[in-house]
Amino acid sequence: GLTRNIPAFSRFFDAFGYSHGELTNYSNIARDCGVDSKTVKEYYQILIDTLLAVRIDPFKKRQSRKIITKAPKYYLFDVGVANYLRKQHLEEERGEEFGRAFEHFLLMEILAYKAYSDKNFEINFWRTKTGLEVDFILSGGEIAVEIKGANRIDKRDFYALEAFTEEYLPKRNFIVCNEKDKRLHGKIEIIPWSIFLQELWAGDIL
Repeated sequence: GLTRNIPAFSRFFDAFGYSHGELTNYSNIARDCGVDSKTVKEYYQILIDTLLAVRIDPFKKRQSRKIITKAPKYYLFDVGVANYLRKQHLEEERGEEFGRAFEHFLLMEILAYKAYSDKNFEINFWRTKTGLEVDFILSGGEIAVEIKGANRIDKRDFYALEAFTEEYLPKRNFIVCNEKDKRLHGKIEIIPWSIFLQELWAGDIL
């Protein structure tokens, strides 16, 4: 079978529900599950092989000293399953948990577009030593996408994208959010999520 230690795998799956979409610390998860790090990596591979999860690696093009993480992120195949494992029932479109689910939902759409369009573009994330992070870097750095569940974007939301743009000069930068109208902030396109998806599926972004 895929795994013989069902209780340990069950503990791992529960732990994954709480850590999905975050930087992966294999040692911490191994300790929580009572197995070694090698086994945890094998468990993650089982989820990938059975299409229950996807792995997103950090963006590594011209990696500078500011970029410290080598840890990947893993996302479950379904937003609802992730919320169930986290025992989350989202009633409002705000807050940290909504933001996490919103990011997950949009990643699933990007992955679906990649599969159906037969466009083999890379999907990564970018994170600096100071904690600046851009959620999704697409096509080797050509497109940068930051996901914000807020219905109003303020100046703090631009910092990570501006830092990435300064270093890598992507062709397009997006903040995908719950604002009602599309607008520009310098080189950054602030775009409602529904319009972003329309443009994505029309082939206007990738």
